[in-house]
Parts: sequence; C-alpha cells; structure tokens
Amino acid sequence: MNLSPDNTSGQLDPKLETDVIYNMDCLDALRTFPDNSINCCVTSPPYYGLRDYGMDGQIGREQTPGQYIKRLTSVFNELLRVLRSDGTFWLNIADTYCGTNYKISNDPDNSDGGYKPKDLLGIPWLLALSLRADGWYLRNDIIWEKANPMPESAKDRCSRSYEHIFLLTKSKKYYFDYLAISEPIAPTTAKRLKAGRNGSHKYVDGVPGQTAQAINKARSAGILNDLNISPLRNKRDIWRINTVPYTGAHFAAFPPKLAETCIVAGCPENGIVIDPFFGSGTTGLVASGLNRRYIGIELNPEYCELARQRIGG
Repeated sequence: MNLSPDNTSGQLDPKLETDVIYNMDCLDALRTFPDNSINCCVTSPPYYGLRDYGMDGQIGREQTPGQYIKRLTSVFNELLRVLRSDGTFWLNIADTYCGTNYKISNDPDNSDGGYKPKDLLGIPWLLALSLRADGWYLRNDIIWEKANPMPESAKDRCSRSYEHIFLLTKSKKYYFDYLAISEPIAPTTAKRLKAGRNGSHKYVDGVPGQTAQAINKARSAGILNDLNISPLRNKRDIWRINTVPYTGAHFAAFPPKLAETCIVAGCPENGIVIDPFFGSGTTGLVASGLNRRYIGIELNPEYCELARQRIGG
C-alpha cells in the first residue's frame, strides 16, 4: 500500500495508481481518470447547508438547493464516465430543513421554487432524480436506519433517524453479489414454506397486472423441506447500522459496516473502489481490509492526513 506524501501532490498518475489519496477538487480529479476504469464508488458528499469545512470551492454551501444538485450532478457525470459498464455507485445522502443551519435563498421567483422556512427540502430525491435524468440507472433506495441517531430538540416534528443510500448503476446489468450480503431466513419462514399453500391463497394467481411468483404457487405440505429451503434470504432495503464514534477531527465519518456492505455487494475482489469525498478515509480503510483497492479524493488536506494515518495505522 502506497501512502507516501507524493500521493497528495495534486498530480494523478496516468497509470491509475491505486491505494492512494489525492488532495484535489473531486471534479478536477475525476476528469483526469480514463474511461471505464473503476469498479465501484462508495461515497457520502457533504450534506447541503449542514457544515462549513472552511475550504474554498467546497460543495454544500451553495445559495440554493438547485445549485447544490447541479454541482453534484456534474461530479457524478464524470463518475459515470470513469465507472466500468458493470460498475455500481452507492450514494449516501441526507435531507436538510430550510433555515435550520444555513440561510438559503427563499425567493419565490427563483428556480428552486421558493422554499419556506422549516420546509424539508427533499434533497435526496432531488439528487436521485437528477442523476437518473443524467443517465444513471436508479436501482435502489436503501434506508439506513440508525438506532442511535443524533438527538434533536425539535418539538413540532418527529426526530430523524435514517438516511438514504441510493444504488445507481451505469448499465442494466452490473456486478452485484447478492449472496455476500444475504441474511438468514426467520424460523417462521421455514415453517411456513414447509406447511404448503392451498389454491385459494390470495397471492396464488398474482396481483392484477403482475405474474404470480413461483414461491406463491399452490403446493402440498412437505414438498419443501430443510434440504431444499435456502437458509438465506435476499437482503432487505432497510439496513439497521448504528453510528460509531470516531476520535479524529472529522464530523461526519460514516460507520465501516455501511461501507463494508456496499463494497462486498458491489465490487469484486481486487477491484477498485473510489470515494470522491474521502473525508477520514472509511471507504479506503474498509476496502483495504476486504482485498479491494481504493482511490480517495479529498479537498481538505487535513482530512487527507487523517485518512493517511488511519489507513496506514
């Protein structure tokens, strides 16, 4: 693993060196990568209007949500180019309330529609739909549920305890190792499958306009047993993963388990995982431990040093 200071010099290796951290603007960096060269992207860009990282050109401090969405769409348009045709893109993004932490333009004549104070902006879906219109396949809206969310003092709405993870792809067919993230079936599921299903079950003939799945066809008790019932089920789209403490000076490090789930499902071994908003380096740390290579891009030199120390430790 190469973690020398040269890797944050601002110059990209044309041979696509991996296990490196580039201290650059993410859009400028992505523009220098070759087409169809990256297997997977796992990233969490700065959330809109949430924090000021004190960097010129930082994303997240735009005057309107529309400007923020446009900038991220441009960044991820370059990612679309460098991603392989079978590549996957896992995007973690959260929403923002108008006026909560950052004063945005609420001019009713602006192109963003005149958000009112206290309005929920709908940032995740604004971004997801913009990316879909830009050519991405929008494959999943995964809910990252946190049992230990950040406490909130609001008394006129429910407290937030989840964020979105969108799975986007470059093509209709792509690398996805569903077995790597499969979950054990519940004992009650096995019991139900063994019991059989009669012909009057409401799902036997299917929902109007949909084809009945084989699992719902009528069958006699005992046809399915422990030998032909899979002990695993496909992973659901609600992931309950707690946040974890990080002692470094970075405010928004996402939990390694979150990155791990995305990487093992969306990137083959020895493949390349990129994170254009590298932060404290969670994506690179996890990728290295899973026998994948990584490329990190981070605007803040202090975070580059944090990530270098963390991954090299």
